[in-house]
Amino acid sequence: MKHQVLIILFCISMAIPTMAQQKDTTASFSLQDAITYAQKHHFSILNAQIDEEIAKNTVKQTIGIGLPQLSGNATFQDFLKIPTSLLPGEVFGEPGKQIPVQFGVKYNSSVGLELSQLLFDGTYLVGLKASRTYKELSVKNSSRTRIETAVAVTKAYYAVLVSNEQLSLLDANLDRLKKSLNDTKELLKNGFVEKIDVDRLSVLNNNLITEKQNVIRLLALNVNLLKFQMGMSIGSELTLTDKITDIGLEKTPILSTDTVHVKRIEYSLLQTQKKLNELDIKRYKSQFLPSLVAFGSTSSSFQDNSFSNLYNQRFPSTVIGLKLSVPIISGGQRIYQLRNAKLAAVKTQNELYNLENAINLEINQAQTIYLNGQQSLENQKRNMDLAKEVLRVTKVKYEQGFGSSIEVTTAETSLKEAQNNYITALYDMLINKVNLDKALGNIIY
Repeated sequence: MKHQVLIILFCISMAIPTMAQQKDTTASFSLQDAITYAQKHHFSILNAQIDEEIAKNTVKQTIGIGLPQLSGNATFQDFLKIPTSLLPGEVFGEPGKQIPVQFGVKYNSSVGLELSQLLFDGTYLVGLKASRTYKELSVKNSSRTRIETAVAVTKAYYAVLVSNEQLSLLDANLDRLKKSLNDTKELLKNGFVEKIDVDRLSVLNNNLITEKQNVIRLLALNVNLLKFQMGMSIGSELTLTDKITDIGLEKTPILSTDTVHVKRIEYSLLQTQKKLNELDIKRYKSQFLPSLVAFGSTSSSFQDNSFSNLYNQRFPSTVIGLKLSVPIISGGQRIYQLRNAKLAAVKTQNELYNLENAINLEINQAQTIYLNGQQSLENQKRNMDLAKEVLRVTKVKYEQGFGSSIEVTTAETSLKEAQNNYITALYDMLINKVNLDKALGNIIY
């Protein structure tokens, strides 16, 4: 467990500014309660929900491209100097000359409306499908974030339970050792043992006290890490209602991995990406098709040399029409865009194949590590029970005068080492359980 301290400290240091936005509270949570709380409060999930809303708005934005587009405009112009044009002198009976003439009036104004409607555009139709697929991708990304958060909360919760278990073992050791120390002190007063026997037990007692203090501090760090993974403020008070005995660590059979990969959110995400690649290919193909737009506009213009009379007379204008755009030559851009889109689709297909193999390998590794860890935990549990029995027998022999204090000290040390090995195996086993559930796609949100 000691190798976890640096990671925990790093996570807590990151948590402080983030959690400052949450109010301190007091709560008692089971593991499921903690996961549920994290699903509502962790910043990564909140951001994922925002991404979902962005995707929904993007779909509506894309739909809007195909809806009628109406715009209004208004202009006002004051010609400080009216433009001048040259006309042939023959018009005015002065052949051979260029006569300057001013056309127009000082003030001009107009107001109008323009309406357009997309009738056909292949890229728009494909883009509409792509935007919906993009929305699907954002939902799956949100699901992946929820799964990762649930995994992180579960591991942090288990770390707190293991620290509590370790603290319980240390308390039991201290109680037993204090009794032995007090009994040995009484024997010393009566002259049945030497002072060195008391000193040996005192050293063990002091070491256990120091180790307990270290575990208490580590427990506090683990609790803060759990708060961080849940999205709870570090200043909150959190107690755990689940016990380590509530966790089922039954043997898990080796499962067939032929189809398990389809349950993994990562595989589903890549499948959606493949759909986007295919739509991208269709989009670039549609660029070779013509597009058709209907349009109409109406406006009124006003002209006069006097500003006060500018709007006395109106000159209306209305037009409707169709605009057909046919792509002819683009310097080969569309062709190479289409080729790159096809190559991107091939890459995604290769990534799908590789991910399938990687997931199957991950499942095999997780199952192997889980079963090995289970065997190791059972073995360390037996070793701990044996070490307790060895200590009991050694103390009986010592109290009856057939053993030495060194044997008792050695037995105490062996028990503490066996307990540490058991705690390590227990923590590893719990983490292996989470990793196996994740690998098999059993964690779904």
